[in-house]
Amino acid sequence: MSTEELQTLILKTLDAKGSVSNTRELTTFDGKEVDQHALLGALMSLSLPGEEMVQYESIEEEIWVLTEEGNEIADKGSHEAKVFEAIPPGEEGIAISDLQKLLGESAKIGQGQAFKNKWITKKLNCLVRAVESIVDQVQIDLKIIQSTGKYSDPKVLAELKKRKLCEKQKKNSYSLTKGPHFSLTIEKSARDITYEMIQSGEWKNAKFKKYNFEALGILPAGGHLHPLMKVREEFRQIFFEMGFEEMPTNRFVESSFWNFDTLFQPQQHPARDAHDTFFLKDPANCTQFPTEYLERVKEVHSVGGYGSIGYGYDWKIEEAQKLILRTHTTAVSSTMLYNLAQQKEFKPVKYFSIDRVFRNETVDATHLAEFHQVEGVIADKGLTLGDLIGFMNTFFNKMGVKNLRFKPAYNPYTEPSMEIFSYHSGLGKWVEIGNSGMFRPEMLEPMGLDPEVRVIAWGLSLERPTMIKYGIDNIRELLGHKVNLSMIQNNPICRLDKRMGKEAVH
Repeated sequence: MSTEELQTLILKTLDAKGSVSNTRELTTFDGKEVDQHALLGALMSLSLPGEEMVQYESIEEEIWVLTEEGNEIADKGSHEAKVFEAIPPGEEGIAISDLQKLLGESAKIGQGQAFKNKWITKKLNCLVRAVESIVDQVQIDLKIIQSTGKYSDPKVLAELKKRKLCEKQKKNSYSLTKGPHFSLTIEKSARDITYEMIQSGEWKNAKFKKYNFEALGILPAGGHLHPLMKVREEFRQIFFEMGFEEMPTNRFVESSFWNFDTLFQPQQHPARDAHDTFFLKDPANCTQFPTEYLERVKEVHSVGGYGSIGYGYDWKIEEAQKLILRTHTTAVSSTMLYNLAQQKEFKPVKYFSIDRVFRNETVDATHLAEFHQVEGVIADKGLTLGDLIGFMNTFFNKMGVKNLRFKPAYNPYTEPSMEIFSYHSGLGKWVEIGNSGMFRPEMLEPMGLDPEVRVIAWGLSLERPTMIKYGIDNIRELLGHKVNLSMIQNNPICRLDKRMGKEAVH
C-alpha cells in the first residue's frame, strides 16, 4: 500500500472505532496484514507537531515466528510423519534404501524422530510401523505458533527452536487515538513560499509545514587534502623529527629591504627588476625598518665591512622601501635571524618553513608565477661546510634519497654555496634537487650576531617531488584552474620515506 492509502486506512478506522489498541488488527483492503514499518511512515506524517491528526504509542512485543522449514512443516507435515506415512502397514515394511529414494532428506531427518517417538522399528534392512496410527503434534504446534506467535509450553518451544523450526523475534506495533486536529481530509501543508504564491496572494491563507529544527541535515561531502599539502605534511614531520621549529610565513608581502638588502643582494641585481619580481602599486612603499640595522646594511653594501669590500655603489633607501610579493622565504629566515641577534644570550636554533613564493616568470609545463619553497636554517657556533653536507645526507635519507653529490655554486648571500644533485635511475642521469650554502658574514654580522656564529641553509621546491610522487607531468595540472578535482579526491596519502625510492623523489 502507498503512504496515501495507509493514511486513508488509519483515518477511516479511527473514525469508525475511535481508537485502535494494536495496529496488528489492521488489514489491507485485500485482507493482508499491514506492514508495520510502512505504517510508521504514514503515522509520522499524520502526527507532525502542531498538526496532530493522529496520536500513537509504540508497542514492543516478543513473538515466536516459524523459519522457512517450520512453515513448510506446518503446511505439509513433519519429517517423522512423512516417514511413518511412507512405510506401508504390515510386517514387510519398506527397505531403508527405498525410503531414502522416496523421501530424500526427509528420510534421514525423520527416521531419528520416528524412532524416538516409537512410531517405527527396524526389521533386518527394513523399517516397519510400530503403531497403527500417529498424531503429528509437531505440525499442530507449529500451526498454533504460526497463527498466534505464542505457545504455552516452554519445553516444546525449546525443542522446536533446537530443531530450527521457530525463533523469537521482536515486533513493533502501535496503539492509535484521534489527535486534536483529527479529520478525514488530509490538507497538504506548503513547504516553502513561492514566487507564484506571493504574486497571487495565496500565501496569506496557505498552511505552511513547520520546520523541525531538531532534524539532522545532510552531511556535507568531506574535504580532501591537495597532493601538495600531503607532501608538505611529510616534509614537516621530517623537520619536526630532527628538532626544527617552524617559522611564521603568513606574510606574502615583503619590503625589498628584508627580501633583498638584508641578504646582501645588491640593488642592481637582475632578480629585482620587473621581469622577476611582482611590485605592489598601492601601497607601494614601506618605511618602518630598524634604523641602526638599516644603516649597517647600507654601509656593508656601499663601502663594505666585516672583512668585505662591499659592492661599491650608492645604496638607495627608495629601493629598499619598495613593497613586493616575496620571491623566496629566505626573507622570513632573515627576519628570524635578526630577532635571534637581539636576544641577550645566543642559543643555537634550527628553523624551517614551507610556504608560497612569487616570481614574475613565463608560465609553462614546469614553471608557474607562484610555487612553494622548502627552506631550513641552522644557526650555531663553529658550524662548517662539513656539517652542511652531513645534514643534507641525513635530511634527504629520510626522504628515501641516498645517493647525493654537491657542486660549487654562487649565491649572493651564501659563501660557500652548493647545488645538491641525486642520481635519477629512471632518467639515467644526475638531477639537481636543491640549493644550499653558508650565510655570508656580510649578511649575519650587521644583524648583531656574534662573528663566531655560523648559519647553514638549504632550499628546494615542493612541487617537483609532488609531481613525481603523483605522476604529474604538467605543473599546471597541479595548481590553477586546470586542476582535476578527482585527482585531489582520489590520490592517496604521501609516504616519502616508505614508498618512494631514490629514483622517485626527484
